Amino acid sequence: QVQLVESGGGLVQAGGSLRLSCAASGRTFSSYAMGWFRQAPGKEREFVAAISWSGGSTYYADSVKGRFTISRDNAKNTVYLQMNSLKPEDTDVYYCAAKRGIDNMSDYAFYDDWGQGTQVTVSS
Repeated sequence: QVQLVESGGGLVQAGGSLRLSCAASGRTFSSYAMGWFRQAPGKEREFVAAISWSGGSTYYADSVKGRFTISRDNAKNTVYLQMNSLKPEDTDVYYCAAKRGIDNMSDYAFYDDWGQGTQVTVSS
């Protein structure tokens, strides 16, 4: 099990950028695949991006491909989500999550540990 804490959310104008960070506790962080999801009130949690334990494989939702970049620093036990060209429809609470293996990377049901979330608001 890992404990996850997100940071970096906030209010930004459309077209702007934010970088989210997710700090993990535990010595086994490098053995986990990591994902970012987002959720609006009353809606299902939506896949945003994921990265394998080594960082060698990344996965993106079509809605963010080309605008968002996921990366990780295993020495710092941290995963990042660089978000560029933000749109009002990117407004959500963003969650990071950890899982074993690299199957079903876009399905939130296969993730074991979750952070508390960080709010991202994009104004038009």
